[in-house]
Amino acid sequence: MQLRNKVILVTGGAVRIGRAICCELHQTGARIYCHYHQSEQAAKDLQHKKPGIHLLQADLSEPGADKKLIKKILDRDGHIDVLVNSAALFIKTPFGSVDEDEWNKLFNLNLKAGFFLAQEAGKQMLAQGAGKIINIADTSGLRPWPSYIPYSMTKSGVISMTKGLAKALAPAVQVNCINPGPVLLPEDYTVREKERAIERTLLKREGRAEDIAYAVRFLLEDGDYITGTVLAVDGGRSIQ
Repeated sequence: MQLRNKVILVTGGAVRIGRAICCELHQTGARIYCHYHQSEQAAKDLQHKKPGIHLLQADLSEPGADKKLIKKILDRDGHIDVLVNSAALFIKTPFGSVDEDEWNKLFNLNLKAGFFLAQEAGKQMLAQGAGKIINIADTSGLRPWPSYIPYSMTKSGVISMTKGLAKALAPAVQVNCINPGPVLLPEDYTVREKERAIERTLLKREGRAEDIAYAVRFLLEDGDYITGTVLAVDGGRSIQ
């Protein structure tokens, strides 16, 4: 897919991995819509540094937010070519202390919102005969972490969702998933937790947000014969 002038929505695009994806795809000449929820200042800073990026604020956990977000893009551009589902919550939930509020927050944003956005965008892509969807999951979706079981479950769901959507939207629309490894480790990680995350990779180093962004660009520009795949960008973590 040639990305110049293509319309791309990146959710959670103001910070962390989503921001890196916006910056990388901005270089292609695509029309980038950066969704954000609470990171208004970060979103405005991104727009200042990368003129031409359009900002869209929404709480994706609210019912109907998917339809409203896609409608805003269609009202402006008439079509949508790419959806990158990057928005997510990462909450530590040790077994025995998980509560329903945390559970609902994780599943509503990490899984439910991504599916309904993909459904809404996917219908439009089918109508126009082409499109691509990329979901950002996690290595924990394949190898769950004991202190993050609900989070890991949402990412397992994202992987399954990717494969189901790839079948449902074929052959016009390609749907793929990227599994990052230790990239932009949480600030509240202890030194030992960071060391352990890196030790479990084959490359013995932390990845960069840009590594994920490059993978997204590859799947969009050069992955026209790739669909339903889960691409590990994890320094070998998934085979340890």
